[in-house]
Amino acid sequence: MYSLVEMLRYKRPEGSQTQRDFCKRFLEPHFGMPDTHGNYVLVLGDEPRLCFTAHHDTVHKTEGMQKLVVTNNVVSIADSTVSSCLGADCTTGIWLMINMIEAGINATYVVHAGEEIGCIGSSNLVKDDPAWLRHTDAVISFDRYGDKSIITHQMGMRTASDEFAKSFSLALDMPQLRADNTGSYTDSNEYAYLISECTNISVGYYGQHGVNETQDLDYADLLSEKLLNADWNTIIIARDTSLIEDLYHEEKYAYKPYDKHELDDMRMLLEDHPEAIAKLLLEYGFSKDVMLEEAHIQYDDYFWDNYASKRYM
Repeated sequence: MYSLVEMLRYKRPEGSQTQRDFCKRFLEPHFGMPDTHGNYVLVLGDEPRLCFTAHHDTVHKTEGMQKLVVTNNVVSIADSTVSSCLGADCTTGIWLMINMIEAGINATYVVHAGEEIGCIGSSNLVKDDPAWLRHTDAVISFDRYGDKSIITHQMGMRTASDEFAKSFSLALDMPQLRADNTGSYTDSNEYAYLISECTNISVGYYGQHGVNETQDLDYADLLSEKLLNADWNTIIIARDTSLIEDLYHEEKYAYKPYDKHELDDMRMLLEDHPEAIAKLLLEYGFSKDVMLEEAHIQYDDYFWDNYASKRYM
């Protein structure tokens, strides 16, 4: 586990020197140089159908190295005045993928750039339409908190089938991992209209994006062992990419990614009816913290607390 703890020492906001140092030390020996968007891609085997992903940026507010403490095999930051979070999102995912690469498991491996600022790397990679997408049936991100989730829905829309989730749990022999429809948004969602099964797997971190973030090293070690010994031939591919399934309604309808005009329309709607939209989001379970995280918006805690105290006086 020393390598994971060492990787967690790097604070890596997008575009930082520490991020570049991390990539040079841990990624480039396995992947070579990144693409034009900063993504690292490695294809092992003959047209593998599974793609495993993570991202190499973190939500740290400053770059540099951080001191960590390990207590009862749980790692956390040593000083909250120096670091704003641990960064297990998504360092643990990278560590898992490197273990799989070193074990020679055939798959496509992608470590994306800029996930925390809007899935910049993955969205641009999908636009580039690389050849490996043609033989990919599932995009599996290692970017979920906790220890129980196989994400089937992101932002309320189905991105992976229940059949896939069940087969994934069985392949790993980890019954605690179950279908979870409360996913928010990560890089795998960018592939959802092209690839049948797009999911996010719990990797054992908690309190993500904050000073109390921790990583359970025992769970990470168990998950790594299970990934290395899984029977990937048993994975079931079932979701129809031509349809999108809304968690909040029964009907299914044809998927169409938004364009600039739709984005402009939505922006005008938000400007004209902010209270109605805010109420709708709250009814759907999207709290302020969830919206900030999933829209990749960073704010100053002091400013927000002071604004809120005046707002509700």
